[in-house]
Amino acid sequence: MSGFVIRYATVEDAEKLLQIYSYYVLNTAISFEYTVPTLDEFKTRIENTLKKYPYLVLEADGEIMGYSYAGPFKTREAYKFSVENTIYLKNGVQKNGYGKALLLALEKELSEMGYTNANACIAYTENNDEYLNNNSMEFHEHMGYRFVGVFHKCAYKFDRWYDMIWMEKFVGEHGKK
Repeated sequence: MSGFVIRYATVEDAEKLLQIYSYYVLNTAISFEYTVPTLDEFKTRIENTLKKYPYLVLEADGEIMGYSYAGPFKTREAYKFSVENTIYLKNGVQKNGYGKALLLALEKELSEMGYTNANACIAYTENNDEYLNNNSMEFHEHMGYRFVGVFHKCAYKFDRWYDMIWMEKFVGEHGKK
């Protein structure tokens, strides 16, 4: 792996990020969206996220290899110290340390911003198939996340049912706020 840079995303990154994301929408059950968002919709998603949460990209040799961001876990006031985080890597660049670097950078940003809990919503399957394996769950376990729950057969894509699991990691101190 050559050197890389992690920086905040901008709306100008939307086209490249959407190219990464489209692979997962069209070819996997990692994303439960059926259709790829439009470029304008994706730009709006980035803009809205950046109003309150970190949205990071990882570049290697001038090319975006992946991105990660956080958003609200739930909207009620008492949940304001918890987030749901997301990470996507360009197809084919997994196992190069990019995911680890992105997630650690995101967790650091979240901690510095006062967030305490990072929650990951992950597609899960009892039986690996051509659309989904459990690499994401294993990656999060490796990164210190712990399993907290499963919703069985709650998502339907590619003519089959998939589970969704939640994993969590404390990224900040749980003192008096």
